[in-house]
Amino acid sequence: MLTKYIDYQDGDTQLEGYLAYIEADSPRPAVLIAHDWSGRREFACKAAERVASMGYAGFALDMYGKGIVGRDGDTEGNAALMSPFVSDRALLRRRINAALHAVRGLSQVDATKIAAMGYCFGGMCVLELARSGANIKGVISIHGLFMPGNVPNERITAKVLCLHGHDDPMAPPEQVSAFEKEMTEGGVDWQIHIYGGTMHAFTNPAANNPSFGTVYNEVAAKRAYQSIANFLAELFQ
Repeated sequence: MLTKYIDYQDGDTQLEGYLAYIEADSPRPAVLIAHDWSGRREFACKAAERVASMGYAGFALDMYGKGIVGRDGDTEGNAALMSPFVSDRALLRRRINAALHAVRGLSQVDATKIAAMGYCFGGMCVLELARSGANIKGVISIHGLFMPGNVPNERITAKVLCLHGHDDPMAPPEQVSAFEKEMTEGGVDWQIHIYGGTMHAFTNPAANNPSFGTVYNEVAAKRAYQSIANFLAELFQ
């Protein structure tokens, strides 16, 4: 497996992504990986490598800026990093579309076969990428946040898969129901897999804070990654 850091821009903001891929004779499909609220750290990079092991190019994108990351357990600091994008979805859409533009220009990538997946805050990011009308095959929200923001949707052409813990306090049932209505009214090809007895951040082995609602669930994580593999195979067949 080959890995490299990729510098790219959103206006005057310098960003740094992490690309993982297996050498091949021709360009391959790519999957953008949107990080959680702590920034593009090891978890997102390992996810890019997981995608690469499936035969795709994995690109862990950067929402915050080169070198700007939070810390595990720093609720206040991580929230401060995420907050500008939650409140300004135009900014969020522009920032994640900058990553899409950067990936489309990579020699390792088939620019006609791109998808995106994201964890927690990153789930919100990839859903906003779809809401922006981006020309991509599909998006996967993994224990993501569903609520729409302050800008209207463009026509959503991407297929949408959401992997959600039923007991996730950050995305309660009413938020899920509203999202289902939004997607249905938009004519989107959507699906939500809901795992019972499962909280937020269930794919992250470091998540162990029941009072905050973040708990790793090995069984749900295994099921989620199988669904991810199936969905990507469908998109890129």
